[in-house]
Amino acid sequence: MSTPERSAAPGQAPPRALHDRALENLRFIRETMDRTAFTAVSGWGHLAAGVTALVAAAIASGREGDAWLWVWLVEAAVGLALTVGFSVRKARRAGTALTRGSGRKFLLGFAPPALVAVVLTPALVVAGADAILPGAWLLLYGAAITTAGTFSVRAVPTMGVAFILVGALALLFPDGRDAWLALGFGGLHVVFGGIIARRYGG
Repeated sequence: MSTPERSAAPGQAPPRALHDRALENLRFIRETMDRTAFTAVSGWGHLAAGVTALVAAAIASGREGDAWLWVWLVEAAVGLALTVGFSVRKARRAGTALTRGSGRKFLLGFAPPALVAVVLTPALVVAGADAILPGAWLLLYGAAITTAGTFSVRAVPTMGVAFILVGALALLFPDGRDAWLALGFGGLHVVFGGIIARRYGG
């Protein structure tokens, strides 16, 4: 006949079994937090990037060759800085980290299509295929947002799908390159940035 587990006397340390259960609970909580949606995507950052993209579209309109390309390369850097900067601030405010848990998964999902865009851009320019750059940029950015958005709130992958649709249209009708870029990087960022900011705390 087994003896019942004795409780600790007043002033003594709790039984080891209780400590083990506490550690298991902490592990469970941490794993659950890692599986939760990445909510540090900043709606305000995307909205700001959308506004700068609309300005870039106006500046790029009528330009050709390297002058046109540099306008959009600068805009890409500005837009990335805005979205990352605002997201870092939002993450810090919420006490979360971009490099752990769902944040790390978000970045790993975003990186491959984004790197493909970086490699593909000079290759298309050298090949004289500048006309398909807008479609390629929109498609790859949409793919990056869609895959990364799997670990975020629903509005993020939805935005990614919208970018893919606009990118497909840009490939089918390449003559309106600045209009497509304005619609995608400008309009979609403004609309979905506003939705994310309103529904998910900035």
